[in-house]
Amino acid sequence: MPAPVTTDSVWETLEKHVFAVLAYVTPAGEARSAGVVYIVADRRFYISTGTDSWKVRHIRENPNVSLTVTIPKRLPFLPFIKIPAAVATCQGTAEILSVDEVDAAIVARLYRGMEVTEEIRSNTSVIKVAPRDDFVTYGIGVSLARMRNPEDAQGRAPVAS
Repeated sequence: MPAPVTTDSVWETLEKHVFAVLAYVTPAGEARSAGVVYIVADRRFYISTGTDSWKVRHIRENPNVSLTVTIPKRLPFLPFIKIPAAVATCQGTAEILSVDEVDAAIVARLYRGMEVTEEIRSNTSVIKVAPRDDFVTYGIGVSLARMRNPEDAQGRAPVAS
């Protein structure tokens, strides 16, 4: 029986975390991925990166991306026991924006209280990812015991409710 995940429960989980793996494709068709720090606003992911970064260059050529968020799982009082992380992944369309094109409240959250200087504004881009279709999950909304059975741990929920 698949995990009982809903659109809202997946978004609530993703809003509590900050790290994801962003996957994209080079103009030569080669797969690439990068660890990124993100925030969620209006059910979109926002990621700050250097304007001259490979991520920006490749996404400008092909805006189709995948984003995977890992959610650590632990046994209280037994941290030495290794447990697979829960995961939520989705595909989406990325858009490269200047810092000035992003709402000021989102910029403040994205930079976590840092002063956004003119130098930062001129050397930084924001990747806005609009997820589409479904979230595919593993281990979200299930107990650690149920995670042992992949059929029980897997779930799927639409990105939009």
